Amino acid sequence: MAPYRTWPVPEALYRTLVWLDYRLAVLITVGVPLVLLVWAAVRREGALVRLLGIYWKLASLLLITTLLLTDQRPTGFVLSVIAQLLLVIGVWFWVDLNEELEDLPPWRPLPLTLRIWRWSLTIWGLIGAAFSATALGCLSKVAMATPRCAVWLQPPIGLHDHLAKVFGFVFGGNWTPTIAAFIGWVGLVGFVVGLLQWLLVRLPKMGRVAGGF
Repeated sequence: MAPYRTWPVPEALYRTLVWLDYRLAVLITVGVPLVLLVWAAVRREGALVRLLGIYWKLASLLLITTLLLTDQRPTGFVLSVIAQLLLVIGVWFWVDLNEELEDLPPWRPLPLTLRIWRWSLTIWGLIGAAFSATALGCLSKVAMATPRCAVWLQPPIGLHDHLAKVFGFVFGGNWTPTIAAFIGWVGLVGFVVGLLQWLLVRLPKMGRVAGGF
């Protein structure tokens, strides 16, 4: 199967959009929420810390996706779409946290920054999921070798190369794509088990209340 034969975006523009998506992902899903978590912890804002704690649990699926794409596993393309949609749901789903956040003064820097980040994450997540869905034609090995599929693999592989150098320098061992994929599969199993436990046990019992999630 040759993907994207009817996709109207030129190759160069498509490549630029993919790299822009990855760069925005690093900023919106890693950089800003990490700063917010430290900030909220220092200010002892319990609702914000709980929301960001839940966010980081869901965001682990993005790391799993990256590990699988490092070894060119097609499942990573599917997980990329799912992960972005889960993050959007995860930051708005909780009734108790939403009520606590609404009670915070909107003009204070921390609540204001969190609100801006939530809306930015939502916009990026929905657009990013739709854009990542254009890579679902890369699920076969033959399709993955095409330029438009290969560009999705370049950032994860580039990150892997940097990590391999650090890993080899610190531990004196080899960090290979196979090892990365193995850890990704183990992480995926743990993520799915935890998600199913929450869906089947906690959600029917507690509803949309974060509680000690």
